[in-house]
Order: sequence, then C-alpha cells, then structure tokens
Amino acid sequence: MVLCHGGPGLWDYLAPVAAMVEDLCTVHRYDQRGSGRSPTEGSFTVDGFVADLDDIRRHFGHDRIIVGGHSWGASLALFYSLAHPERVSAIVYLNGTGLGRDWKPSYDARVGRLSPAHRTRFVELQSRSELTADEEWEQTFLHTLCDLGVRSRRAEVAEQIVDRRFRVAGEVNAALNADVKAFTEEDLVARCLTLDVPVLVVAGEEDPRPPFAVDSLVAALPRAELAVMSGVGHLPWLEDPDGLRRLVRRFLAGVADP
Repeated sequence: MVLCHGGPGLWDYLAPVAAMVEDLCTVHRYDQRGSGRSPTEGSFTVDGFVADLDDIRRHFGHDRIIVGGHSWGASLALFYSLAHPERVSAIVYLNGTGLGRDWKPSYDARVGRLSPAHRTRFVELQSRSELTADEEWEQTFLHTLCDLGVRSRRAEVAEQIVDRRFRVAGEVNAALNADVKAFTEEDLVARCLTLDVPVLVVAGEEDPRPPFAVDSLVAALPRAELAVMSGVGHLPWLEDPDGLRRLVRRFLAGVADP
C-alpha cells in the first residue's frame, strides 16, 4: 500500500493511518515532490506526481499496489488509478473532494466555525503575501481548526497536524490546484466508469468539503463503497480513530493480495 498525503504542498502526516493496517500489508509513505523532505526539482503537475507514485511502486518491485490518499492525496490516488488501472488492486479514498467543484462554497464558508478572535487572525494571515515560519504554522493550525467536527477536541487535534520541521510549499499548492482544474467532471466520470477496482470512499459528516461532493464519484465507480462518518470532519484518524480503523481494515481484508 502507498499512502499519499494532502495539500498539495504539505508533508507526510499519515503515520497513524499506516499504523492501523501495517500488520495487513506493507505500507509506503513519502513526501511528495517539492514538499516536506523531498527535493523541489521538476515541474509540479498531476502527470508528474502520478509518475513519481509509479516510480515508488517500481522501486519496491510491486506489480500492483493498494493506493490510498487523504484530501488532495485522495485525488492523486484516483488520478494514478485512472492512468494505471492494471497496477492498482484497490483504492482507499479519504476525505477527498470528488470530481467537481460542488464542495467549494461550503469550504469557503468554513471560517465561520472559528471563534471571533481566531476568525480575525485567520483573515489577517490570509491577506498577507508573505508569512514568517511561525505565522505559517499558526495559519496551518487555524486551517485545521476549520476542518474539524464540532465534537472533536479541536485544538488538541489541530496541534497534531502542525509540524514545525516543514513549511507549506505554496508553489506546489498553486501549480497543482491550477492543473487539476483542467480535468472536467464529465471527463473524469467517463473515465471512472471503466475503473474496475474496489474503492473505499470515506467522508466526514462535518467536513467543510461536504459528503455530497463525492456523490458523482461513487456513482461513477463500478465497485465503490461510501462510508460517511458521523460527527467527523476532515481528519478521521484523529477524530474517530477506532471508527476509521474498523472501516479500513474490513475493506482491506476483502481485497486480494496485490
């Protein structure tokens, strides 16, 4: 199994997800190009990130892999599977945004979840063209607060995502978000109709990227299973680890060894 982190432009934070299943399969994690500990050479495109993921598969000598991802990483897992369906035995799609842009209005309104003081600070940081490292970490913390379900231990959970070793790779984020817009929902639906691999789609009931955003994806995939986690936002392995563990382990137990 290869796990793809989100962002784009963040770093590998999926160790807790790997720990849930590493007795069932070998799990590979990595920092994507230009992010975390990885070098910045090359262009930042969907095709390039798909090629990087296939390099990992070939490096470790796997004919096929289970490919999993969270948020943007879920999109990357899907793009990889559409490009190389013969190399994929299953997909774990965690808290992705689906095939269209229906999620965007709810996502843009997420700042309303913050306290007045946090909201003021969030808007202030968003308005700046340059941030110090400390301000970037604060911004990541506030973004994460917006993402969490209301019943989560929000500040405690958000602190677990901030990693002071790394800064957000803004260039990677901008380039990949622009590149993704070249893929139309209609084209992706048509391609998903032919993707004959089992897919677990996990959504958080309280994620600001709302569960209905993945409806067209689930409808298009021939072998998709949708699980909407109650009371959970964007980080299910931190908000309801037992629930996510049960879902993923049950799904993987039914997947043939790649």
